[in-house]
Amino acid sequence: KKKTVSFSTMPNDRKINSTGACISVMLEGCELKKVRSNSRMYSRFFVLDADMRCVRWEPSKKDSEKAKIEIKSVKEVRVGKKTPVLRNNGLSDQFPDECAFSIIYGDNYESLDLVASSADMVSAWVMGLRYLVSYGKHTPEAPGTGHPSLRTSWISSVFDLADLEKSGRIPVPRAVQLIKALNPGMKTSTIELKFKELQKANECPGTEVACDLFVEVYCELCTRPEIFFLLVQFSSNKEYLGLKDLLMFLEVEQGMEGVTEEKCLEIVGKYEPSKEGREKGYLAIDGFTRYLLSADCSIFDPQHRKVCQDMAQPLSHYYISSAHSACLLEDNFWGRSDINGYISALGLGCRSIELVLWDGPEGEPVVYTSPSAASCVPFRTVVGLIDQHAFTASAYPLILCLVVRCSAAQQRLAAQCLRKTLGEKLYLEPPNPTASYLPSPEQLKGRILIKGKKLPPGCEDSEGEVSDEEEGWELARRLGQDREAPEGGGLRRMCLSRELSDLVSLCQAVPFQDFESSRRGQRYWEMCSFSEVEAGRFANECPAELVSYNKRFLSRVYPSPMRIDASNMNPQDFWKCGCQMVAMNYQTPGLMMDLNAGWFRQNGACGYVLRPAIMREEVSYFSANAKDSLPGVPAQLLHLKVISGQNLPKPKGSGAKGEVVEPYVCAEIHGIPADCAEHRTKTALQSGDNPVFDESLEFQINLPELAVLRFVVLDDDYIGDEFIAQYTIPFECLQPGYRHVPLQSLAGEPLPHATLFVHVAITDRRGGGKGHRRGLAGRRGRRVREYTSTKATGIKAIDEVFRTATQPLREATDLRENVQNALVSFKELCGLTPAANMKQCILTVATWLLHSDSTPSVTLNLAEQYPPMEAQGPIPDLLRKVLTAYETMIQTSRTLIESADAVYGKLMQAQQAGMDFHKELHRIEAKEGLRGRKLQKALESFAWNITVLKGQADLLKHAKAEALDNLWQIHNAGQSCGIGRNGSASPESSRLRATLEPIPE
Repeated sequence: KKKTVSFSTMPNDRKINSTGACISVMLEGCELKKVRSNSRMYSRFFVLDADMRCVRWEPSKKDSEKAKIEIKSVKEVRVGKKTPVLRNNGLSDQFPDECAFSIIYGDNYESLDLVASSADMVSAWVMGLRYLVSYGKHTPEAPGTGHPSLRTSWISSVFDLADLEKSGRIPVPRAVQLIKALNPGMKTSTIELKFKELQKANECPGTEVACDLFVEVYCELCTRPEIFFLLVQFSSNKEYLGLKDLLMFLEVEQGMEGVTEEKCLEIVGKYEPSKEGREKGYLAIDGFTRYLLSADCSIFDPQHRKVCQDMAQPLSHYYISSAHSACLLEDNFWGRSDINGYISALGLGCRSIELVLWDGPEGEPVVYTSPSAASCVPFRTVVGLIDQHAFTASAYPLILCLVVRCSAAQQRLAAQCLRKTLGEKLYLEPPNPTASYLPSPEQLKGRILIKGKKLPPGCEDSEGEVSDEEEGWELARRLGQDREAPEGGGLRRMCLSRELSDLVSLCQAVPFQDFESSRRGQRYWEMCSFSEVEAGRFANECPAELVSYNKRFLSRVYPSPMRIDASNMNPQDFWKCGCQMVAMNYQTPGLMMDLNAGWFRQNGACGYVLRPAIMREEVSYFSANAKDSLPGVPAQLLHLKVISGQNLPKPKGSGAKGEVVEPYVCAEIHGIPADCAEHRTKTALQSGDNPVFDESLEFQINLPELAVLRFVVLDDDYIGDEFIAQYTIPFECLQPGYRHVPLQSLAGEPLPHATLFVHVAITDRRGGGKGHRRGLAGRRGRRVREYTSTKATGIKAIDEVFRTATQPLREATDLRENVQNALVSFKELCGLTPAANMKQCILTVATWLLHSDSTPSVTLNLAEQYPPMEAQGPIPDLLRKVLTAYETMIQTSRTLIESADAVYGKLMQAQQAGMDFHKELHRIEAKEGLRGRKLQKALESFAWNITVLKGQADLLKHAKAEALDNLWQIHNAGQSCGIGRNGSASPESSRLRATLEPIPE
């Protein structure tokens, strides 16, 4: 990777870690750029008056009394480009989102739009203004005066406990260890340096420190400004979160449902360090930081930590975690066979292990894959190990892939060993000839399946010839045991014993001929293995056929024999085509193994992951190499803000200058080609172990069920190794809100206390890759609405059926898009992003009203099913626009909710009528005389139409459920923020759901 040069304007000389520090910055003043509606920017010096009642700026053409804003007139402070002036301005591309902020003030809700030199400066002004505004007309005391805070009292009590001599002072080494114990992961040298620095500044050198210095050092080192900023946003008093504040944070920002004050009290009791805070139900900055770092606030959805998918589908409907050379700890040919490789793979949830059987020197088979005879492992030892560890990490079936390279005599010994050691665990029941699909993982729980060759039905001898596996011959050549391929280039043959053949039931290995032969003649219990090269060719040249093949049959892909360094192929290349078993070299760390390990974490790490519905349905259109959104699959937008990093280690093996890393973060999406993307943050220069990035990234995800997000932290100031850490997580496992990413090493091991702090939001796609573009364009008529339509099959009777769905498809699109556009418009006027939820919108409007001098002039009538927002008397222009947008949103939602069932019924009726033709499709095609390319096109169009109708019906059902949820959020927020009237004391979701039912299945 080329070394990149990054520039950062973020000042690092001042740490803004308290409200007092923010107000000090404002009292000193600084230069900000003032953005005007005429697309011009003016540099002005902004300063807070000494009495903290006004913000002034100069120079200005206005007299000094007009070039100011009174704090009491401020309605809201917005971060980012959240006003029409900043959003639509021609200059907006010249500055990043995090450097802009706006002050909404006055009875007419005017906006003062500003751009700062850095995100830090924005934080200082926004935090300080919000603090001052929260006190209304009462002037707050100057920073640093008054009673000791909850936090100071707690830190002082910790100091008192450590002051064993009760002298009011403790030795510096003890003070260092105390801070290190309170903040695991912080370097001892960093703490020692801070003590020296403050002792010198306070002119009190020595080997001991007093309580006030200890408190000062702790606050400077252990306050993370970005978390303090977050606390200030949600806190009623700007020092700690009360139970109501915490509840609001969890519901609105973290997306948690059903949160109660009791749950909040439980969180406070668990994470708040101060006794007073726990007793009063307060979560101060240290407790809040601990909570955000805890497993209770993990980025990984806890539902996915246990088996959470339907395990009753046929085996061919799952991805199966598979190992190639599990016993190796190094590379393929110079590696050392080690029995611990099997234990490690099984412990990670691997459900398919390859065993290559060779003739052993002492008359019994062995397993080895290196040319050294000394490195072989007796087969019975491996089987004993598998028996012991097969089901420690997962109860679901284990598949042993036998590649036989030994004589018939030693095969018999291998079969006896398997029967004797594995006993009842071995699955030996013959396949059911009347069934069409393999049994499910649930039905095969606790069983071990043998994948291998089987003697032909007519053979009654104790051994016979069968076609040989292609896998493993590269090694055989190196061992000098290669067999010549038969003349004419046919398949190699091998001798197979009946005893080993009889162990094979549901996973009979057969050679692959072509897709048409498989469709006509392959039985569901037969499976094929493909080399990486062969599978890659099919994935590129005929992906649809490979996807279709994998709906009924298991397929296994093994690495190319050219990978003599045991490197790994990209499993996503084959998962996207539905290949269930992609055999990985577990002993080789790196990107590919990260993807595999992260992917199989999503279903309780049980080794089985259900494939996307579009890959399982008998009739569905799916192109693995799609470069755009898929028919019937709702695309989503991932809004990712990388805020900061904590305790980042130095790259291993790095020859980088000094001890400080200069990190940057790459966020990568791996999935179908349409989703693969990578964005990086700027480099955090000279940032120590805790860099601040504060950068927003955005990805469009077209097939969420197959997408994986990988964070990689790299060093820009490296000589040699640039890799610092990584974390890989399936898209479906992401939790929204503020989360810490637990970073891992190259080998996938946790790095103690090393994290990234991020904000995650996921929304339905608005088009153009940008969260707000499609809504605006649709409203203003700049974009022609796109409708999904059916395709002609060339068969008149079938096309007439699908033609009946044309109007319902348009209606479904209109219903959804009208609501979507109305929602985006309403959120924008509230100064929020499309990722915001309805509760945030209502709370924002309520905040404006409560900051007015006059009594609230707008109320929500909660007696109505579709609550109107009603104004009493004259209201400002901005509020009038908000009310109009709200009314449009309510009306479009009502139309959607009341019309959805009928439209859904028409779409499903057309889909069912199409499916009625499915069984007769080949007969009808023959009658119509369709062949070759025309036949292929007819089949593709039929599958497309079925997929589109099912997908659009599902989207409509989902849209109705969302609209119902928005109404419930309006009722809920209206009650809690005080602008609702005529509502019940505690609105429950059943209040709406009783009369407005979602569309049934």
